[in-house]
Amino acid sequence: MLYLLMSVLFSSAIFIIFKLFDTYKINTLQAIVFNYFTAFTIGIMSHESAINYIKLPGKPWFIGAIVLASLFISVFNVMAITSQKNGVSVAAVAGKMAVVIPVLFGVFLYKENLTTQKVIGILLAISAVYFITLKDKSTIVQKASLIFPILLFLGAGIIDTTIKYVQTNYVPSSDTNLFSGILFGLAGVLGVLVYSIKPSPITLKNGIAGVILGIINYYSIYYLLKALDIKNISSAVVFSINNVSVVALCTLLGLFIFKEKLTSKNWIGIGIAIISILLITQ
Repeated sequence: MLYLLMSVLFSSAIFIIFKLFDTYKINTLQAIVFNYFTAFTIGIMSHESAINYIKLPGKPWFIGAIVLASLFISVFNVMAITSQKNGVSVAAVAGKMAVVIPVLFGVFLYKENLTTQKVIGILLAISAVYFITLKDKSTIVQKASLIFPILLFLGAGIIDTTIKYVQTNYVPSSDTNLFSGILFGLAGVLGVLVYSIKPSPITLKNGIAGVILGIINYYSIYYLLKALDIKNISSAVVFSINNVSVVALCTLLGLFIFKEKLTSKNWIGIGIAIISILLITQ
């Protein structure tokens, strides 16, 4: 359970960091690129055996790492925007409600049973994402505010699904650090390519922010993979505890640190979110 606890803490910290980026005027894309190369360095240094980089493309998980890297660079930017524009609690709910997608993936790919309970959970999850995004603004602003949480919901769900699929089928326990490191390195390379399209002056402040984010980001993935690797705990239980805990913790941190104001509808959305996660993953 220690791995799961650490995953919750590091995952929650990511949302807080992104919110602070807005406060301290950090260039998000620059920081994200630094973040991935930092995470890459940690992963490579943590790998216990010698690495033959020439043979890496032949690893069974390498294609999966490329796919995840492209998803990471895209969804991380969306997560940052959601945290800054909609608030930490909204971003946390949108991201963690994405557990719906791996469940549906399991139904269609592995023919897992979709019970009435899970159907209710999925419907509640969709409504929770809507309620948590509502603010005391005009209807037009409310509709516009749904765009980034919905994109985050879809993107995070695809990432969770892909990580579980690749980790289960292709990544041996001995390769966890190496897989994580290469994944982040590939994301960093893609980030440089995106950054080169519209470059801006690189500053020390952005670099330091990226390094801090990179340390937190690496261990959020590392501990999640280690928790998923525990034999006597199902992935459903891992995702359930992780997602509910991150939603609850980020909501509290948003209230006390950033003084985010939640309406009664927002609280209803958070309550629905927690109930839906429990229903989906039981």
